[in-house]
Amino acid sequence: MNKTIFITGASSGLGKKTAKLFAKKGWTVIATMRQPEKETELNQLSNVHLLKLDISDAQQVKEIAKKAEDISPVDVLLNNAGYGLMGPLEGTTDEQLVQQINTNFLGTILVTKSFLPYLRERKNGTIISVTSSTANIPYPFVAVYAATKAALENWTEGMSYELNNFGIAIKTIVPAYMQTSFGSNAAFVTHTDYQELFDHYMKAMKVDASTKRDTPENIAEVIFEAVQNNDKQLHYTAGELSTTEYQWLRKDGIEAVMDKMNQRFFEKVK
Repeated sequence: MNKTIFITGASSGLGKKTAKLFAKKGWTVIATMRQPEKETELNQLSNVHLLKLDISDAQQVKEIAKKAEDISPVDVLLNNAGYGLMGPLEGTTDEQLVQQINTNFLGTILVTKSFLPYLRERKNGTIISVTSSTANIPYPFVAVYAATKAALENWTEGMSYELNNFGIAIKTIVPAYMQTSFGSNAAFVTHTDYQELFDHYMKAMKVDASTKRDTPENIAEVIFEAVQNNDKQLHYTAGELSTTEYQWLRKDGIEAVMDKMNQRFFEKVK
């Protein structure tokens, strides 16, 4: 019997690559995005169904599970939608902060909540949320973004208690920077008093960006593996960079890691 995966944020990057992988594996894929009418690849696949969803729109979120279930009972929910907010906190507007938290954190929770009655009734299902290695090792100027991802990690752990007895698995995929348009799609903010510091950081990051990054195709394979596993593993570090960072954190501890990060990005700042 064919299985079904529901994916948020499937218009590009990891979401699209995961949709293609599961479709290739014979799954029914329900791929959501804010503007499905603009999609030109996934709509060519017979086992992919496109739905409109902006996870910061509470009304759409409330209605989406029924629309998906009418297509095919959902076995796997992949919470992938999200975006980066980069720059000094003082440069952000209150509206930008609300949008970041509503999209990356609250939206994921509300989408999950909308599917829980169906999964619970069937006593089966897997919920996977894409977080970030910045939840473990925070980078400069993405504090709110990293906080939303760390919150999803903690939320997943707490929810596992509630869902275990209903046969529902809940997990996270923890990638680092990938070769996607994530950076170019991020929202950037500025503040005069932080500009020199931010410019120095961005210069260092551009040097890092020239090195090889994990591909979304590789991370999609980790997602597929996590779906197949029937174990109780909560978090899957995904990709070489994320795994290396996590091993570094476990070996040296957060204080030593952050001291090294300060040297890496700001040692030449007077």
